[in-house]
Parts: sequence; C-alpha cells; structure tokens
Amino acid sequence: MKARSGGGSSGEASRELIAECARIVCEEDVLDYRAAKHKAMQRLGLSPRSAMPDNASIQAAVIEYQRIFGGSDYAERLIALRRTAVQAMKLLQPFDPRMVGAAVSGAITAAHRVQIHGFADRPEALDLFLAERNIPFEQDERDYRYPDGREDAVPLARFEAGEIGVDVAMFGLDDLRRTPLSPSDGLPMKRLKLAEAEALAALDATAILGHG
Repeated sequence: MKARSGGGSSGEASRELIAECARIVCEEDVLDYRAAKHKAMQRLGLSPRSAMPDNASIQAAVIEYQRIFGGSDYAERLIALRRTAVQAMKLLQPFDPRMVGAAVSGAITAAHRVQIHGFADRPEALDLFLAERNIPFEQDERDYRYPDGREDAVPLARFEAGEIGVDVAMFGLDDLRRTPLSPSDGLPMKRLKLAEAEALAALDATAILGHG
C-alpha cells in the first residue's frame, strides 16, 4: 500500500494503519504486533512519531481479516490448533495445564503454534516427562511480563503434534495465581482449563466465521 496523499482524518488514517497491520500479520506471518506496526507505518509513509494503534485493535482486526479473507482454511486451522491443544492438555494433566494465546482469541495465522502453560515445583519435570514417553522436544525459554512491571524468563518445551507445533511454558506452582500479561492486549492472559478448552474446540467453522 502507498502513502496517503493527505486530507484524510486522523480516524481514517488510524483505521488504514490498523488494517495494514492486520494484513501484514495475516499474509506475511509476522507474529510480533510491534514489528507489524513499524512495517505498516513505513509502507503508508507515516512518520515514526505517529501514534501507533494498541495491540488489542490489531488483534481484533486480525480476527476480522481472517474471517473475511481466510475463510474455511482459517477456520480449519483454528479448529486444528484448538483440538491439538486439548489433546496436549490431556497428556500434560500432571502439570495442571492451561491453554493460552492466539488459539484462544482466534487471532491466528498459519505460523501460530499451540501455547500451553504448565505448572510444577521443578521446571525440568516436564523434560523428564516427555523424555520418558519418547516425545522429541526442544528446550527454549520465553519472557513474560507481569502487571507489577517484572519480566521473567520461563523455560519452554517445544514439540510437534503432527502438523501442529506445541509450546509448553513451565511455570512454578505459585504462578497459578500470578498471571502474566498478554502481548496482544496488555491484559492478564486468559488461561483456559481443560473443560473450557474442550468447549472452544467444539466450535465448528460456522460458529468461527459467524455464518448462519
């Protein structure tokens, strides 16, 4: 998209910027909303000092974009992510798992993986659990930010479930009551228990796309 030639209202410019951010996220698999905003501002010829939309607006625009342009492919991918999350949570029941992330909100692209939070007194307990079941995995870590301004690095185990990737962040037992902030909207993350995840996974394409 090219820069606006001027004359439009700030509201129109903001809507155009949000729409371009959503297009970049969905079509180019840019999962970092901040990076998508910078790309969109450059393409629209906006000043780096221009006000950027909040992440919640981008997330809502991503969902709307996918419903309109992603169609059945988007719905099938979201259903697959949610059903894989349920299967993984059943496997990981000893760690009181919670489903989080884009598969909860629906703001997914082809690049998204299932995101699960697990809890144990020792983070390496998950590594042993997976190894004992001959499930190949990679160790990693992810930074999580909290309402009090703290940022903690949390151990992560990444494995594949067929064509769907699964990331399991292993928190301490006390973190069941200490919820990190979502990078998408800045609010405490929605952590779904198994029954809640199963209800979400039961939604069909019609319900996801808002038809009927």
